Amino acid sequence: MESTIEKKYNNWIIVLSVAIPLVVAMLFGVNLRKLGYDVKPLSFLPPIYATINGITAIVLIAAVWAIKNGRRKLHEYLMKFAIFLSVVFLGMYVAYHMTANSTAFGGEGAIRYVYYFILITHICLSVIIIPFVLVTYVRALAQRFDKHKRIARITFPLWLYVAVTGVIVYVMISPYYNF
Repeated sequence: MESTIEKKYNNWIIVLSVAIPLVVAMLFGVNLRKLGYDVKPLSFLPPIYATINGITAIVLIAAVWAIKNGRRKLHEYLMKFAIFLSVVFLGMYVAYHMTANSTAFGGEGAIRYVYYFILITHICLSVIIIPFVLVTYVRALAQRFDKHKRIARITFPLWLYVAVTGVIVYVMISPYYNF
């Protein structure tokens, strides 16, 4: 049986899980420079948001370590920080893509297939992870730790994959940025 807290947040989880990818997709298609606005590309952002992805991965690993070692308050703090980092990343990612032209990957041969495999799985899982993170968080908030632990076993590797592959995608595409 769902707790009152879980019921309270279920609609928000659904709304955010649909709205975030839709808004990002819409904003990703908006290029302020192409619309005639005199804005400079925020070319300094990609290494920053790639670093944020890397820090998120480290924070996620530290959070798992904390909970496995009975450090529940530290685990809670680290998970909130990981969510905060993901929100900051998303804001920077959208801001960059609204002010810069898309960068084409210039690698050839097998590396091209590797890049696109990583990129596509990264993008797909970055959408899928949203409801997993929200449900996992709400279950902890509701102190339904049995259910929280069950879904966290799925959420953690997915979120870690998204964070790590975000860094890999940046490293692979960075030589092709044209500023």
